[in-house]
Amino acid sequence: MNITTTLSQAVADALKSLYGIDADAKTIVLQDTRKEFKGDYTLVVFPYVKQARKAPEAVANEIGEAVKNALPVVSGYNVIKGFLNFEISDAYWTAFVAENTGNSEFGIRSSELNEAPVVVEYSSPNTNKPLHLGHIRNNLLGWSVSQLLAANGANVKKVNLVNDRGIHICKSMLAWLRYGNGETPESSGMKGDHLVGKYYVEFDKHYKEEINQLMESGVEEEQAKKEAPLMLEAQSMLKRWEEGDKEVRDLWEKMNGWVYAGFDETYCRLGVGFDKIYYESNTYLLGKELVQKGLDMGVLFRKEDGSVWCDLTGDGLDQKLLLRKDGTSVYMTQDLGTALLRHKDFGAERLIYVVGNEQDYHFKVLKLILGKLGFEWADKVYHLSYGMVELPNGKMKSREGTVVDADDLIDEMEKTAEEMSREKGKNDELSPEEQKHLYHILALGALKYFILKVDPTKNMLFNPAESIDFNGNTGPFIQYTHARIRSIVRKAGEMNVECGMMNVELTEKERGVVKVLHALPETIAAAAAAYSPAMVANYAYELAKAFNSFYQDTPILKEENTGLKQFRVQLCAMVANALKNTMNILGIEVPERM
Repeated sequence: MNITTTLSQAVADALKSLYGIDADAKTIVLQDTRKEFKGDYTLVVFPYVKQARKAPEAVANEIGEAVKNALPVVSGYNVIKGFLNFEISDAYWTAFVAENTGNSEFGIRSSELNEAPVVVEYSSPNTNKPLHLGHIRNNLLGWSVSQLLAANGANVKKVNLVNDRGIHICKSMLAWLRYGNGETPESSGMKGDHLVGKYYVEFDKHYKEEINQLMESGVEEEQAKKEAPLMLEAQSMLKRWEEGDKEVRDLWEKMNGWVYAGFDETYCRLGVGFDKIYYESNTYLLGKELVQKGLDMGVLFRKEDGSVWCDLTGDGLDQKLLLRKDGTSVYMTQDLGTALLRHKDFGAERLIYVVGNEQDYHFKVLKLILGKLGFEWADKVYHLSYGMVELPNGKMKSREGTVVDADDLIDEMEKTAEEMSREKGKNDELSPEEQKHLYHILALGALKYFILKVDPTKNMLFNPAESIDFNGNTGPFIQYTHARIRSIVRKAGEMNVECGMMNVELTEKERGVVKVLHALPETIAAAAAAYSPAMVANYAYELAKAFNSFYQDTPILKEENTGLKQFRVQLCAMVANALKNTMNILGIEVPERM
């Protein structure tokens, strides 16, 4: 039990004994005392004044005295109008540091592997193009949420659903057949996913030419889009794929193989992975079986053209297509099948889908249809909806080839990290291999932190140059702070500075650092409840900022008082550990040296 919980309970007890007010300790709100006032935690007493029938100052003083008498760790209090500021003893803070410095997992709860797992789906790429900046936010958010939930005690299973079939895949396949001249990753020197993406763009270019030709002959635009020969041929290819046509299937397997190899390379560079990968080509048939079940139950209906729909107008939505008139499936079909398969595989407590907010409607429909099909676990489906990533020059469009490829972005980030590190002389003592590793983790730290520090629900503007600054709210700033602290701790070891229980009088800066450390367990719990790595990212920044403020005007290894020196080294070690743990939740490695 931490001090805020203890204080809240003591306040509740005081309210009961002094005024007969029944207040649940969980409803007692304590705030950090403002810097211009003396104290650590502040209670606003105005909500209790009416029942107490006394002036705010009198109520605050009476509660303060009662709590001080009940809790030895409360060294004093002061009252400013209706604000009661509690002062916590130095002995409490120093004991807290001494007790937790050696705990490498401070703030982290071990996963309970016997509990029903939480399944987190992320990435979910299409096999017609390489991963791009939008996928990076998805992958980093999915990985980090998984780490965050695990740090809060959940048994997490990370899964990926690869969208490896559908009309978009056929577009790349058809364009390669038409315009590829047998080009392969080996012959072109391109990563397989980039090569396939090239032909997705190529399809769109020729498709638009056909649309324009039809429109010039008098066909309306919408009709031209449907009648363009390339689109008709792609639709025919999809139908042949679903019928098991060997020629189409062989081409599909070959080109998907190129893409998977490319994806794996990018995932490795990003430092993300999965416990299980599902493929739409294996789940859409199960979805079709569920559609038939829905027809048999009367939950779904078939239109005259043979297409199958679910009427959701009674739920405030519209009618949703589940099977096209030619019998081919849509995204919703395979998502129904995948959800059922995943529930059978894991018996999950929650099924979390990390998908952009443009799919909010899709997941409302998914939950509704699963419920109508009689699956009681439909309410366990949760859509972790996140905002889009934009660049300073605007939105990205895959069909037009205006995306920022993930691989290209990582390359550019590593190049920038190297240039800035050399400029600041932060790698002079490292070997070439260590330097290369440092550039990589700085680049990824900058990229991941810049994306994850933003609330997931918000759209964001990604600025590569701003992300890799060594000052301000950035990953490299926190990484550099960790390296600086580890250097201090190493030197302390060389000087044989021992750590142990001590009684010292804390400076304001020391107390500030300790209080931020003290908030780590609550921060991780709150962030996990909100599925928000941003809360962890900004905590890490506040801790690094508090430490640097302390470091700049407080002697550590040059401190002459042995007890103070020991405490400060111990505090340094605990901060380094907390930074490492929080950055690990974000998937960011922190260097030992810079």
